[in-house]
Amino acid sequence: MQAIVLADGAVGTRATLDAAWPGWLVRGAVVIAADGGARHAEGLDLTIDRWVGDGDSLGSAGLDALVAAGIPVELSPTDKDESDTELALRAALDAGADDIVVLGALGGPRLDHALANLGLLTLSELAGVELTVLAVDARIRLLGAQDGGRIALPGRAGDLVTLLPVGADVEGVTTEGLRYPLRDERLVLGRTRGLSNIRERAEAAVTIRSGRLLVVETPATLRG
Repeated sequence: MQAIVLADGAVGTRATLDAAWPGWLVRGAVVIAADGGARHAEGLDLTIDRWVGDGDSLGSAGLDALVAAGIPVELSPTDKDESDTELALRAALDAGADDIVVLGALGGPRLDHALANLGLLTLSELAGVELTVLAVDARIRLLGAQDGGRIALPGRAGDLVTLLPVGADVEGVTTEGLRYPLRDERLVLGRTRGLSNIRERAEAAVTIRSGRLLVVETPATLRG
């Protein structure tokens, strides 16, 4: 089951998302809004199934509108230990999602929020769940050896693919379908060797033997 999490950053239009990442939305997906992310639903032609957050971004008028529309609202205290986006991810897991796409996690005025949202990819509770942070200009996933050590990279020839170690060096990195191949090699934490590879065919993949890789894909139109 797929869940779409709407965070409060920039998301772009439905048309630009569809063009950049065809097939990103599965029919029947559950939509969970994180606070002000509820404002994105109409423009993306999505219907909110559940709202979570402390309401500081959406405001009382927005909350009243959700309640009037019959949308379940789970209001949290402002002083809490989790971000609204983390609460939405946990709600997606509670709903039984094994495929979660987070929109609005990157663009916005707060760099710390963007970094924290990327950090959510490492949540232990998400083991076995396909989690994607999606924007018009990026598709971001985490590849861990403990999750099978392989990730498929379907897409357009010419798109950029960046591989960044998370937490420690990554061993046994092997790529398929990328212009600059890696064959059972090490990517070192803090080094930039994995930056800006190029997908050469529609089907590509990366495998690793140990460690974790942040896999960032960028449409070819943004390769400047």
